[in-house]
Amino acid sequence: MNCAYCAKGELVAKFGYEVCELPASTVYLFKEQSHPGRCIVASRHHVSEMLELSEEDRAAFIKDVVTCANAIHAVFHPAKLNYGMYGDTGHHLHMHLVPKYRDEFEWGGTFAMDPNLKKLNEAECEEVAAKLRAEILKG
Repeated sequence: MNCAYCAKGELVAKFGYEVCELPASTVYLFKEQSHPGRCIVASRHHVSEMLELSEEDRAAFIKDVVTCANAIHAVFHPAKLNYGMYGDTGHHLHMHLVPKYRDEFEWGGTFAMDPNLKKLNEAECEEVAAKLRAEILKG
């Protein structure tokens, strides 16, 4: 399988670090952390569009996005979260949650997909992921 989110392992590890599993998705910390706390919420279903999900699965996915957003706000206190859904070539439903901080990197503009400015190593990823995981699991 060539879908990073379905195969997990080495494919997704190129850009993401698993934080936790939620009912309808997997949460990944985006390894490029120019926006501290940036995560990806990837659906458990291999679909390209939200409209391909049942109403129940779509609601569960959005609930997971909100759970992750609440954790990012609690841990990182951004001024705003940007949400992005792309996948022109990846074809697996996922959402980028990108915290933005007033008067900091890319404030007031669109976030870059991978600015390649601040990549975390595995230990740094786990440190951030642990904080998010603890907040997510609080419920």
